[in-house]
Amino acid sequence: MENFKYKKVLIVDDSEIDSFINKKLLTKTHFAKEIVDKLSAKAAIEYLTAESSKPEGLPEIIFLDIMMPMMDGFGFLQEYDKLPEEVKDKCKIIMLTSSDSFKDLDRANTNKHVHKFLNKPLSEKALEVIKF
Repeated sequence: MENFKYKKVLIVDDSEIDSFINKKLLTKTHFAKEIVDKLSAKAAIEYLTAESSKPEGLPEIIFLDIMMPMMDGFGFLQEYDKLPEEVKDKCKIIMLTSSDSFKDLDRANTNKHVHKFLNKPLSEKALEVIKF
């Protein structure tokens, strides 16, 4: 039996390549038993809404990209705030960015739902410090 750090994580990233790389790393490091990926913030909100009736099926961690078309990571956070408390209690959001904008960092750090802010792509070292 393999040991995984978390049962389920959600990756929200419009870049299929970044998502693929992150999934490979999460699998290789046994970070998560199940990895769900959504290519848009809207699809991720719809997924979380559908899963909200069964909290045991919710991801423990959401890796959220900031820069996405249509609805960016901050738009996702506004919609996420409207979800049931069960969702917000179970899911921990980690924002991902390839930008080095202090404005983004500040906005992420002041949002009550964001627990960490990491640079893309994820690394083994970054995953090691994630503890909830």
